[in-house]
Amino acid sequence: MELFRKKDLSRLLSERAVREKTYGFFDLFLLGIGAIIGTGILVLTGIIASTQAGPAVILSFGISALAAIFIGLCYAEVATSIPNSGSIYGYAWVVLGQFPAHLLGWTMIGVYILSAATVANGWTGYFAALFSDFGIEIPEKFLMSYSQGGIVNLPAILIVLLISFILTRGSKESKAINNVMVILKLAILVLFVAVGIFYIEPMNWAPFAPFGASGVFAGAATAFFAYLGFDTLATTAEEVKDVQKTLPKTIIISVLASTTLYIIVCLILTGVTRYSNLNKPEAMTFAMDLIGHPTVAMIISAGSVVGILAVILAFSLGASNITMSMSQGGFFPKVFSKMNKKSKSPNFAILCIGLITAVFAGILDVKALANLANIGSLIAFAILCYVLMKFRKMYPNSIGGFKVPLYPVVPILGIVTCTFLIINLDLMSWISYALWLVIGSIIYFAYSKKTIAV
Repeated sequence: MELFRKKDLSRLLSERAVREKTYGFFDLFLLGIGAIIGTGILVLTGIIASTQAGPAVILSFGISALAAIFIGLCYAEVATSIPNSGSIYGYAWVVLGQFPAHLLGWTMIGVYILSAATVANGWTGYFAALFSDFGIEIPEKFLMSYSQGGIVNLPAILIVLLISFILTRGSKESKAINNVMVILKLAILVLFVAVGIFYIEPMNWAPFAPFGASGVFAGAATAFFAYLGFDTLATTAEEVKDVQKTLPKTIIISVLASTTLYIIVCLILTGVTRYSNLNKPEAMTFAMDLIGHPTVAMIISAGSVVGILAVILAFSLGASNITMSMSQGGFFPKVFSKMNKKSKSPNFAILCIGLITAVFAGILDVKALANLANIGSLIAFAILCYVLMKFRKMYPNSIGGFKVPLYPVVPILGIVTCTFLIINLDLMSWISYALWLVIGSIIYFAYSKKTIAV
């Protein structure tokens, strides 16, 4: 049946774009850390603690970490076996067929757009706090999204457009900027831990789970957003040096390092003040002001303003790479895969992704955006785990340089944990995702079906 016609693996790999190999292990590790450590730790920790999990937010992040580790291991094997910038879209085309591949690619484009928008939206809190430290008050109507009662989140819109411009300059330039932003972000987290650890009051951890087990699980479903980013590494496969060794190592180490940092920061954040005080995007800055360290708060605000940009960059890069790859396959018009002669980057795709991201960042609030990104990613990751198992049967001699340990237990656990987290998401997330799939299906039957390269 044409809808499920599969792409030959050798042909898919032969059609990859010729891109410069610019990412070594250190660069890729910083890209992964830059994508993962951002809004999740700087913004969502306080919001989840205050509205869903209380101090048990560390359990919420722990549950999400298990899912991320299972998925990361599966991603590592598939990404080295099919090193294509389309990521899950390319894998699905080889294993499941062209229509499922189109829907999964479309899903991940939406996930990355919404993730970048979420980060930009949360970034605004630190941006406004920094300006406030210097006596400059930005009108709230330009800081709050339309869904929150404001006019538009103007700083979020502008920063997304700026990051998109940086990406059009090419991977060398964007890589150097990303490395600086990530190192700065790690430095402010170390500063927060070093100062905050001396102000922990254990009584603030009681009650530990004020919203019960259901709150912890709902928090885990939201917290999974904090781990989105390791998957963007797979979209850079065509630009990675020694991809068979570098990519899986980076994915696994990035997830483990991020989990450690999340738990430490959550413990300190809920230890220095009551969880009920943390329902704000700039929770770390608030905590430092509360314990009498305004200078540290200002440094954290400034570092966050710069550091969070690395996350927007990584997600925007992931979305444009998948768009480019789908265009090469005929799912989108060829203009989306046209490479700029100077920067060797798909600039038209980058700018289109940037404009759409800016709109979402301006009109929706951070928690709604995170949940919308989560449902698409969790469904796609559950399918990825299944794709790995089917790929092993279809191409037993094409397995890359990394093999998932405890196979098939790990991919099965990946499917189970993703399904569990999906169940805990709200109804609006399901409705919105269904609408996104309807739009993707219309594109497929109106355009892609007639132009797909087989």
